[in-house]
Amino acid sequence: MPASITTVDLQPWREGDERDRRQVAEQLDAALQHSGFVLVSGHGLSPELVRATRQAARTFFELPAAEKQPYAVTVDGRGWLPLGVEANAFSEGTSSPPDLKESLTFGADERTGEASVDDRWFQPNVWPAQVPEVEQTVRQYIAASRACADLLMRVCAQALGLDAGWFAPSLQHPTYTLNINRYPPARLVGPVGQDQFRIGPHTDFGTLTLLDREPGVGGLQVFTADEEWVDAPFEPGALTVNVGDLLSRWTGDRWRSSRHRVLPPQPSALDEDLISLVFFYECDTDALVESMPPPIGHTHYTPVYAADYLDEKYRAIAVEPD
Repeated sequence: MPASITTVDLQPWREGDERDRRQVAEQLDAALQHSGFVLVSGHGLSPELVRATRQAARTFFELPAAEKQPYAVTVDGRGWLPLGVEANAFSEGTSSPPDLKESLTFGADERTGEASVDDRWFQPNVWPAQVPEVEQTVRQYIAASRACADLLMRVCAQALGLDAGWFAPSLQHPTYTLNINRYPPARLVGPVGQDQFRIGPHTDFGTLTLLDREPGVGGLQVFTADEEWVDAPFEPGALTVNVGDLLSRWTGDRWRSSRHRVLPPQPSALDEDLISLVFFYECDTDALVESMPPPIGHTHYTPVYAADYLDEKYRAIAVEPD
């Protein structure tokens, strides 16, 4: 395991005293300062729920393309993202071929009552009728993921020397997205283009990302502070959690929003077929993200409303149709 990515157990925070909580917060702070990534155990997502969600998604992905097509959407929609519609490297201003993945994408759908906000950020989810277990499991998975993300944001606040509820006013009606990414095997995607990845190099856009991944040869890599790409460690049952741009800006770059990528199918594993469950947590659309001054932060960013920042990033990664 790379020394830059460590494991933090949330169980002492859940069950321990104030001393235990401080220790967990200090461990999280150290991990996020060093790499922006951390493995998290004791997160509360049951193995049974994770397995059921992944299996339901795989059942959908294995449907013929004609049966999936009615659910096809573009980036930031709710439904099925086919191969070829997204290129995450675009967010860095890099020209690259489309990412080698297909996705089911769902998000926050509890409407605020303000039409302009709801139509953009709280669209209704679209559930595939052919696989009803997708809705059954995904709703549970989203609820468990949000509960975990809210807990982690409380730990984050304490890690910064703030009251545990410091972020809570900005998390009253947050946006979030669950992407279930399928990375098909080489036999289905065909020849890989130059600088083409399952997901191209990028940073995440929100506050925290919670990833449940399967180990693979064509797997996750993280760009270190030493400017090297290293394989992310895998620990069965642990979530891979990383800082997004908004939280990095909020903390004045105390915590790094680190670049990462997912390698393309590798010659040594031509039949490798992986599914990742990726929960992107953000905050309220009208939250004003202002950099925390020293001694917490060390970089000052121009304050930005969360919705404005996210909207710009989501538009950047969409592949325009020919």
